[in-house]
Amino acid sequence: MAGNAQHCSFVLLADFDIDRGAQLTYQFPQPLGTDEGLLANLMLPDGAERQPEDWTIFFLNQTPFNTIAPALSPEIESDETAYERSSETRQELLYVLNLVRTKLDKTVRRGAIVKAMAICTRHSFIEIFKPVLLMALDDYFTTPSQDCLARLFDAINSIDISKAPVLTRHEKLILRTSERKDLFIERFEDLLRPNLPDPSTKTSSSTKVGHGNSDSIGSLNSFDEGIVLRTKEKGKEKKGPASSLTSLQQHSQYSPSEASFSLDGSAVWVGDESGLDQVGQATAVPHAPSSNGTASIYGRKSTDASSSSSQSQHLRREDSGLAPSAPHNPTALKDTHFFPAVMYYNDHMIPIRLPLSTFPEEVGDYSLIQLIQTFSGPNTVITGPSHPHLHTSGNSTHPIILMFNALVTGKRIIFLGHHRPAGQVSSYVLSACALGSGCGTVFRGFIKRAFPYANLTNREEWESIPGYIAGVTNPIFESAGDWDLLCDISTSRIVVSKDIAINHPPTAVALVPILNRTATLKTEGSHGSEEDFRPSKDLNPTEKRGEYKSDVDNMFMEDIISAISFHFGEAHVRARFAEYTGRFVRLASRYEEDVLGINTTVGYPGGSYTERSSENSHLANASRIEAFRRTEIYELYQIDFKKSLDTNPMQGFDLAHQLWRLRHAKRMSDGEVELIMRTLAENVQSYDQVTELLSLLPPHHNGLLPLSFGLFHQQEIVRELTVDVFNELRGYSVGVYFLQALNHFQRYAYVRQAHARETRIPKDSNQLLIPMPNFVSRTPSRSELSLTGI
Repeated sequence: MAGNAQHCSFVLLADFDIDRGAQLTYQFPQPLGTDEGLLANLMLPDGAERQPEDWTIFFLNQTPFNTIAPALSPEIESDETAYERSSETRQELLYVLNLVRTKLDKTVRRGAIVKAMAICTRHSFIEIFKPVLLMALDDYFTTPSQDCLARLFDAINSIDISKAPVLTRHEKLILRTSERKDLFIERFEDLLRPNLPDPSTKTSSSTKVGHGNSDSIGSLNSFDEGIVLRTKEKGKEKKGPASSLTSLQQHSQYSPSEASFSLDGSAVWVGDESGLDQVGQATAVPHAPSSNGTASIYGRKSTDASSSSSQSQHLRREDSGLAPSAPHNPTALKDTHFFPAVMYYNDHMIPIRLPLSTFPEEVGDYSLIQLIQTFSGPNTVITGPSHPHLHTSGNSTHPIILMFNALVTGKRIIFLGHHRPAGQVSSYVLSACALGSGCGTVFRGFIKRAFPYANLTNREEWESIPGYIAGVTNPIFESAGDWDLLCDISTSRIVVSKDIAINHPPTAVALVPILNRTATLKTEGSHGSEEDFRPSKDLNPTEKRGEYKSDVDNMFMEDIISAISFHFGEAHVRARFAEYTGRFVRLASRYEEDVLGINTTVGYPGGSYTERSSENSHLANASRIEAFRRTEIYELYQIDFKKSLDTNPMQGFDLAHQLWRLRHAKRMSDGEVELIMRTLAENVQSYDQVTELLSLLPPHHNGLLPLSFGLFHQQEIVRELTVDVFNELRGYSVGVYFLQALNHFQRYAYVRQAHARETRIPKDSNQLLIPMPNFVSRTPSRSELSLTGI
């Protein structure tokens, strides 16, 4: 572990006394400086004595009532802190994972002993600490003393993450939608290199760390922040003199040579993935040295020259830095979605897996599938008045869509689980936060107003938070009525408050003159554009004019439920809801331009390719968009979008929209296709630009399929530009994976056209060709050539 960084800031222990109630017994390594009664009641939830074991989650530093006194670390500058700079400085959120256990004991007055132990951490993936927390609480039941808390504190903070890679946002987006377990294997360079033990250093699991009354200064805000400084230092050390082949990068494009087109010599071109099956098992395949003296981890020589020194650390296949001669344990890394680490507690070695593709708005091991199944079954009933912010499809609005609308419009939401474990209620709250935020990939701000477990002790405090999302087990909250939407997980019932129209007056949306908008932006929907929206035939005359109904949302939910029934996994469902949330933002952006006539601040301005035509203004979802524009979530997204305009690798155009056009447009002129492909070819020139492109081409949308259409375009220039883009992708291992996913016909088309262009390139002294690997080649049969049209 590097420096004084800590994964665990505090360890807490609470007991239930039959005379005094819930009591906070220990706070290690120092008192938190907040209400001890509040902490004890959060750790010992209502009805805990009826459950042998229960997990709960709550947060600290959300509001004045649960803000701790110690200053854990200097404030880390971020978008959120910039947004809140005008107000008082906030301490960073602490995630608390709590385990409460009840043991029957006839020797005590109540017949049972109830104790709870909790850890406070800045990591949102708190589920990785469950095994050690189980062991520590068992240890405390056996020998109750503060030493148990000290051992747990030391064990968690002894986790070594110094070799963990820091993935960019676009790398995370690619990783979370892919099922490949070897994706970004080259980013684990330090882990796969052999460790040379230092004889002067001895590590013991029983080594004690001295504790004083100092506060936890080294606590991390997130897993990424714990290793970003080390990575930056390594990046500086890796940068060396510019590569001797830098001039090759100035050449506009390169094409693979004939030797690299062997039909059975490369896993990329014919679907034989045997060459990539050995990733992570370098000792199983003999490697030939590459042209620069280093073999790649794929068991074949490099197929492209290295880029400049600034690019050499970014995953060109031949520059992975994993020498095959360096032996390593092939089981050390089984899945690149996680970083394998080890925690030592007492005499036990506990393996843990740190997730690498999570975002701060994703806390714990939540389940969208569980949330959808609970509130999408035949027993689900929605009661209460209709409201334009929530019922975007009238009475036929799907319960999950209604819940999403309540989240993004800042409504107060309660999840009630009477006679249910508090941990189960907490899980629904965390799932709802993920639902509204697009699984952390689109919006932020939900977690800081979420209370996974809440009770009567601090009711006035959390009910004063605008748009709170709370989980409760006491049915008294339903009768109190201080909420806008109540979701009963026991009965699958959703209740809209009878006073919602008073607390949130419907936004008056009047039909406005259609604005001439120079744009061809179509709404990216699951089943089509927003041209599919149509006025409802049974629209209530008393409703506001301009309120349109849409079946797109319900069709989307039918797709999701069908996918779940066919056993698609949690990752697929999360990806689909992330896309749905992104689509909602694009709807809001278009609404601002088409209806309000203002320059949108949450999307790219529209620009027409044809210069003529003005589009119809569609008012579907107008009310929920108006309500969304008045929330803090909207303001935070404005900040995030403005930052992305400055930091995205591709600048100056809406990449997501252009890919959507290639994927869905029914009629597109040749000029527009050429312009899109030329823009991509000119802007996909580096690793970061490659990952940004691939992050918007997930496998469940057929990956590179929209781009592969360009290989069969009637215009030669479009075909040439497509080959240019694919050549750049081929230079990186992550691009190879996507190229492999194309079918044989598409890959043969690329091979044939790239080879044909290679033969046309003049070989003169001023043009240095890139060395290609000598794959074992054979002459393709007539039947194989007929497949490609050669």
